[in-house]
Amino acid sequence: MEAQGVAHKADGKVVFIDGALPFEWVSANINRTKHNWEQGTLTAVHRESAQRVEPHCPHFGLHQGSCGGCKMQHLHVAAQVAVKQRVLEDNLWHLGKVKPETIYRPIEGPAWGYRYRARLSVRFVRKKGTVLVGFHERKSRYVADMQVCPILPPHVSALLMPLRALIASLEAAESCPQIELACGDSVTALVLRHLEPLSDADLAMLRSFAVQHAGVQWWLQSKGPETVCLLDEGGDALSYALPEFGITMPFKPTDFTQVNPHINRVLVSRALRLLDARPDERVIDWFCGLGNFTLPLATQAREVLGIEGSETLVARSRENYLKNKASTASKRPLAATEFVARNLFEITPDMLIQDGIADKWLVDPPREGAFALVRALAVLHQEKLGLSEEPATPGLQSWHPPKRIVYVSCNPATLARDADLLVHQAGYRCSGAGVVNMFPHTAHVESIAVFDYVG
Repeated sequence: MEAQGVAHKADGKVVFIDGALPFEWVSANINRTKHNWEQGTLTAVHRESAQRVEPHCPHFGLHQGSCGGCKMQHLHVAAQVAVKQRVLEDNLWHLGKVKPETIYRPIEGPAWGYRYRARLSVRFVRKKGTVLVGFHERKSRYVADMQVCPILPPHVSALLMPLRALIASLEAAESCPQIELACGDSVTALVLRHLEPLSDADLAMLRSFAVQHAGVQWWLQSKGPETVCLLDEGGDALSYALPEFGITMPFKPTDFTQVNPHINRVLVSRALRLLDARPDERVIDWFCGLGNFTLPLATQAREVLGIEGSETLVARSRENYLKNKASTASKRPLAATEFVARNLFEITPDMLIQDGIADKWLVDPPREGAFALVRALAVLHQEKLGLSEEPATPGLQSWHPPKRIVYVSCNPATLARDADLLVHQAGYRCSGAGVVNMFPHTAHVESIAVFDYVG
């Protein structure tokens, strides 16, 4: 979904129009033509949709130089959610031939000031003698001339112009291409990518900036992500809380955390409520990351296994578990929890059995989805029913599939592909699905689905 209007020419050819909304009468310039479709840009709206609204950001637009960070500010937020729900349902049906028995109420939150993570490009424009800090222009490699950004937290939006002035004053102004932003509950981490070593004078300016802007914490990155380090030790740790479970999650600015903490708190609560883990059950959290779902699960289940592809993330999740286990803030003592590293894109039926019997699964994969995982599950189901011509996987007789799977997805196409396997080959029904508006004003579709084993 690219947030484009769809029209049809008299000959039936499809035309995608940037900036147009359903049921509008518009004029457009066609700038790309293919055999069976064309693409254009809106030039005039002759009859507006009732869902069209005035964009909140002064940098939003279709013209050259407009910020490309958002695509849907001209569409009412409620209509954005409805469109995303339709995208989810269409993907599940057309790609997976799966129709959820229940459509869950969308998970929504603040439409502005929600983006606690961002990668801001930095560009020293020699001809203008100025520095730009922000997102790229629409369909361009150039950095947009942004003074404010309403989707960033207000205190971060207010830093854009001071950051421009700061970078312009550095000796390394032309060798700092990026600032990565990661906001915690009390700390705003700024990771400065620098291609050349920073002078003592430059480091002093960074420290002065942090003093002037309370809560700012500078991190430096000289090469790859493994080189990221804190400029000065001390101060508050970067972390976010999940108050409902009494969990605090420390993280580093380059660790994966959800962009929208308001939605994340609701998403974790919804996922655990749907999973309904009981005190006598064992749960596996696939693609567990830092333990965003694992640690809350440990307040409910008898035993939890968190599995992640990165050894580094597994070590970080273990640290988070031990810190929270020692804390008195947790709503109840954390259950026995283990974390292991494994390539989840190459998992086999044998590996699945070795992980032991789990009553329930939580699956939260990246955009690529969890195809190898659900395929392995489907193979075991077929073997269990005697439908496979291959020899049964060792240990199959004492193993059984999870009775419920909660699948959190950031890509409706790969969710639909995996749902196809789960429903048509692994013995599950899709009990429900719904969208999660993690990224308002963008075309990104996050969702949650529940699959119950029926054999």
